[in-house]
Amino acid sequence: MNYEFDVLIIGTGIAGLSTAMKMAECGANVGIVTREKDPEVSNSYYAQGGIIYPTQNDDGLFQDFMKASAYTSNPDAIKIILNRAHQIVDELLLNKSEVGFARDKAGQLKYTKEGAHSIERIIYKGDYTGKAIEVGMLNHLKDKTKYPKVSFLTRHTAIDLLTPAHHGTSFEQRYEDIKVVGAYLLQQETGNVVKALAKATVLATGGYGSLYLNHTNTEGARGDGHAMARRAGAWLTNMEFIQFHPTAFFDRSAQRRFLISEAVRGEGGILLNSEGKRFMENYHPDRELAPRDVVARAILEEMISTKHECVYLDISHKGADWIKDRFPTIYEHCLNSHIDITKEMIPVVPAAHYCCGGVKTDMLGRTTLKNLYAVGEVACTGLHGANRLASSSLLEGLTWGYLAAEDISKNLKDIPHYQSNRIRDWEFMGEADADSALIQQDWLTLKQTMWNYAGLIRSSNRLKRGNAMVSELYNEIQRFYRDTRLRDDLIGLRNAVEIAYTVLNASRINRDSVGCFYRKDYNWLIIPTTIGR
Repeated sequence: MNYEFDVLIIGTGIAGLSTAMKMAECGANVGIVTREKDPEVSNSYYAQGGIIYPTQNDDGLFQDFMKASAYTSNPDAIKIILNRAHQIVDELLLNKSEVGFARDKAGQLKYTKEGAHSIERIIYKGDYTGKAIEVGMLNHLKDKTKYPKVSFLTRHTAIDLLTPAHHGTSFEQRYEDIKVVGAYLLQQETGNVVKALAKATVLATGGYGSLYLNHTNTEGARGDGHAMARRAGAWLTNMEFIQFHPTAFFDRSAQRRFLISEAVRGEGGILLNSEGKRFMENYHPDRELAPRDVVARAILEEMISTKHECVYLDISHKGADWIKDRFPTIYEHCLNSHIDITKEMIPVVPAAHYCCGGVKTDMLGRTTLKNLYAVGEVACTGLHGANRLASSSLLEGLTWGYLAAEDISKNLKDIPHYQSNRIRDWEFMGEADADSALIQQDWLTLKQTMWNYAGLIRSSNRLKRGNAMVSELYNEIQRFYRDTRLRDDLIGLRNAVEIAYTVLNASRINRDSVGCFYRKDYNWLIIPTTIGR
């Protein structure tokens, strides 16, 4: 059975749900796709720290974005945050989703401060802000009395975007404008591939952090949206800018590392090396509240100089009850690992965390392909430039998800439905069963290669070696993909190796160290700091 929607949204994080809420209110027929069994599972759900809540009199936010990005952010994107985001947070999160952000005894919102912020402007819910937002938005959308035309397609994996020029049934369709009319979806439970056609398609698939051996993302952050957009012909940009979070919990037993929120440092946590010495003052005047790229490299330098496998984050000088109330999730996780953060220091290391680049869009979320939008981490508006400001990712996803929906709703009635019989049915090529051992080994090889050669510190020799290894792996995986029956993990592996290759090539081309991108064999790019509003 094929599907037909007004709007097809691939991804169920904050960006996709923001688009879905606005489109549902317009009465549109909305299909929301997730490869997970539970639509809650997304990077948004695991976001801890908070979300920036801009106010009209916050003149310093523009400069904080620019400073954190090493003055590489797109000023137009920041201006949209300043002009629109406050109203969007009010509408979608405070009023409609009724997210229970922390408040004082008088009922006023509480604010906190994180790295590279000049003032307290971040609202939060304990240390599980993303969970509170995700659950609130999903509960709102799942109300069938309000939104009977919203459908969740769980355990469906998007394979490729549908374009008549690539997938049409007739020769003359090659001459049509390059446009996206939906996607091929793998139904995981049956193994069938169906067509989901839509007037507008929205990529909200998140980032590609799980390409790295150590990361803070879900394993689904494997570049699916980026790879599909690239194969369809969309532009990608800034793909070399991968932010490494400075403080992930050090645990030898896992590749996905538990995030220790930047809010811990924002609330007064201090970093110490294995010798018990506080070190951030040697690297930046803002010490623990320096931009993330500075803190991450400082930690790596301390690990190398002390020949120790981690550094330590200490918040134990705060009261025990306060810590348990402010950081309940972090407290419980560490306690399960036999560390009482009210009394002991937390072992931390850097880990791949956020992708600042992505599918290039304009200020309304429109990609370079007609009827294809991208919102959230999969997209690149230029808001983050070469380094993301803390607690800006949830706000970006919410804002551009909303703006994309506004643009789609204005034009939806003028976009005809593309006829399903003019798009080829999926052609199964491989019949062999996928060998799980091969898939797992290829994944491990890819992750280790990216971590060692395209990680926190890069060089010409490392990138050249990494490029050669990923190029060989890419060719092997393409053959494997063609000869094998489709599975979700195989689709993800194909996408991941394609995006790894893209990241490596972007890294080799960029010879300027800037923001979160550091090449040890080239100088830092100096950008004038006079860019104003």
